[in-house]
Amino acid sequence: MNILFLAHRVPFPPNKGEKIRTFNQIKHLNEQGHNISVCAPLEQNNEIEFFHSLEKKYCQQTAYSPLAHKKLRLLKGLLTGKALSVANFYTVLLQAKVDELLTQTNFDAIICTSSAMAEYIYKSKNLKLLPKQPVLLMDFMDLDSDKWQQYSNSSKIPMKWIYQREAKILLNYEQQITRDFDTSFFIADAEVNLFKQQSTSVGKVLTMGNGMDTDSFIPAPTAPQNEAPVFLFTGVMDYKPNVDAVVWFVEKVWSAIITKYPKAKFIIAGMKPSAQVKELEKLTGIDVTGFVDDILPYYHRSDYFVAPFRIARGVQNKVLQAFACGLPVISTTMGAEGIDCKVEKDILIANTADEFLQCVERLEHDKPLKEKLKTNALTLIHEHYSWAGKLQVLDDVLNGKV
Repeated sequence: MNILFLAHRVPFPPNKGEKIRTFNQIKHLNEQGHNISVCAPLEQNNEIEFFHSLEKKYCQQTAYSPLAHKKLRLLKGLLTGKALSVANFYTVLLQAKVDELLTQTNFDAIICTSSAMAEYIYKSKNLKLLPKQPVLLMDFMDLDSDKWQQYSNSSKIPMKWIYQREAKILLNYEQQITRDFDTSFFIADAEVNLFKQQSTSVGKVLTMGNGMDTDSFIPAPTAPQNEAPVFLFTGVMDYKPNVDAVVWFVEKVWSAIITKYPKAKFIIAGMKPSAQVKELEKLTGIDVTGFVDDILPYYHRSDYFVAPFRIARGVQNKVLQAFACGLPVISTTMGAEGIDCKVEKDILIANTADEFLQCVERLEHDKPLKEKLKTNALTLIHEHYSWAGKLQVLDDVLNGKV
């Protein structure tokens, strides 16, 4: 089949959530013998080489165009009544390239990654003129409208109003997409169920989960010999849910941990740390790394992974990565949502500062519990989180079996 991916970001390198997901879909479908084309907006000039890397190994062709200045894009969204996240990724230059690709290649299917990319379908002049209409698939990944609602609930005016506007407009847009596209996907059953609860009229919606690359994320050859516990959090550190998570953990939990374990360390590893995150490094035991070339050594040098999310949607890849690296994970209920793990068997759950501290003390004093969590979580990843298994539903949809 000829398959066109309309991605809101170039899905290479696979170093953050949505890029990991889309890249593995492309890699999987390419291995199945499909001809893949990728079209995405260009956010920075250094991304051009990423498109070339995709084309060398995974794609027949790629196309890209630079975005206008972000303030202009968002202003246009406000003036036209569009969702800001939709306006943020739209450019007429890329629209022209999408339409050109549609006339050059007979695509059997088009896969959009995120609701923002549906705009290129709706505004296409050439798509409706094709003699054979391609199958339209939408990978929402997360329920973004609910994420914006969570932002609104935790923000003050005027951002509260802006986030509320985005949540309302985007939910209506998400519903429209499911009616107009052949099949839409969310990352977890919880996302599908919540979307259906919040919606009045929807089309065909299925769950397509995330897998884990167990060749890239592996346990340390030997356990770290740290003199005090080392905690890890990874992610893009200007992303609001990540910022909220680490700031809450430091403000509410860290002082108690340092009092109990004066030489403890908390590593916050990830690109683009916000000013608020950088400030945390002034406190005892906290290391804010910024961008790192390879995240694996940070998993290997740490004793525990913390996922103290209070704002989140979908599945946290970072938790799956920690499982694959054999790290015990302490998470809020929200941080573990969408992952098929069992409390006390694969993961420990803590939703308050006291509960986080209690979990740390349990793990520090109960080595069998620590080993059990590591072993069980690693087994869970290998038995239930292969990419081939998680993407079977995509194969079935493309082959008309679902």
